[in-house]
Amino acid sequence: MTVYALETSGLTKEFAGFTAVSDVRLRVRRNTIHGLIGPNGAGKSTCFNLLTKFLVPTRGTILYEGQDITRARPAEVARMGLVRSFQISAVFPHLTALENVRAALQRKRGESFDFWRSDRVLRKYDADARALMDEVGLAGWEETPAGEMPYGRKRALELATTLALDPKVLLLDEPLAGMGQEDIERIAALIKRVAQGRTVVMVEHNLNVVASLCEVITVLTRGKVLAEGDYAAVSSDPAVQQAYLGETQETPHG
Repeated sequence: MTVYALETSGLTKEFAGFTAVSDVRLRVRRNTIHGLIGPNGAGKSTCFNLLTKFLVPTRGTILYEGQDITRARPAEVARMGLVRSFQISAVFPHLTALENVRAALQRKRGESFDFWRSDRVLRKYDADARALMDEVGLAGWEETPAGEMPYGRKRALELATTLALDPKVLLLDEPLAGMGQEDIERIAALIKRVAQGRTVVMVEHNLNVVASLCEVITVLTRGKVLAEGDYAAVSSDPAVQQAYLGETQETPHG
């Protein structure tokens, strides 16, 4: 069996003559946290959309656990366990946190979320929903309406609804965007915890977090892979420093 959970070869996406992603080779080892970084306009979001099938590549192949998913649809790969967090999570602001997680569990098991179903039928999901909330540090928030939760706690809830889909590979698109330092530390620790036994690919601009979480980092610029390795290797690469105009000279202590 392949050691790579996710692998691309020659991955290219063109838009009306503009090449957003060009000949990208990405190899994500199973049960690791893999970072995807780069300056604005580097092609990170396009690459993520290709991996999760929201875009179809112009050329190249995408393998998931050795299986070619290049032409698969988003719902197909989600059912296979390749899940993009904060994109397909079910968060309803007027439902409680517990009800949100319960809705995601129902969807995973092929049942629609019907508000008129009997309380007895819905309650069968409560134990699993509470367990997922405990996993993301939301014990005690079960009865809080999602729309009233602080921003960082709401992002944790979104992660809980994603975990309800039982992902094998979890793709996180800027999971710390818009957070204060306290929330950053909490969610970063949460990502590390939920990554146990899972593969995580994350796009993130906070380089201190990338340095502390990611075992391998791929640097994109102008749609191409510029460098790859651990944080020490890529942050000391002169080409990476030039691409970031000094931004990657941050250190975990800087």
